[in-house]
Amino acid sequence: MSNADLRGNRPLSPHLQIYKLILTMVMSILHRITGAALYFGTVLLAWWLIAAAAGPQYFDFVNGIYGSFLGRLILFGFTWALVHHMLGGLRHFIWDMGAGFGQQAREWLARATIIGSVSLTILLWIIGYAVR
Repeated sequence: MSNADLRGNRPLSPHLQIYKLILTMVMSILHRITGAALYFGTVLLAWWLIAAAAGPQYFDFVNGIYGSFLGRLILFGFTWALVHHMLGGLRHFIWDMGAGFGQQAREWLARATIIGSVSLTILLWIIGYAVR
């Protein structure tokens, strides 16, 4: 039997103002944001490949856009999102294996993901410019 008053007696979920923002929460939010950003970056990659197939004039046009300051800034952000999301996936893989659930381990993995993603992104861009 249904109880019409059942809805009124349920406890309310705590609002965002009650929660204390911790690093693992931020990492969860960043993982979702970088995952969404990768969709946009994949469109940019597809555009570049289509331009390469379309011919040298269109390819030069797209390379000009990507070579501008704003284009390089977007590509740098895409690189960081890709590396950060990959390291976040490795963090989740560690959790799937049953490890890293302690408070210190969670904090260490979160910090390692942030530091590693920034460091690897900068390193990739330095190598890219050196090879170029």
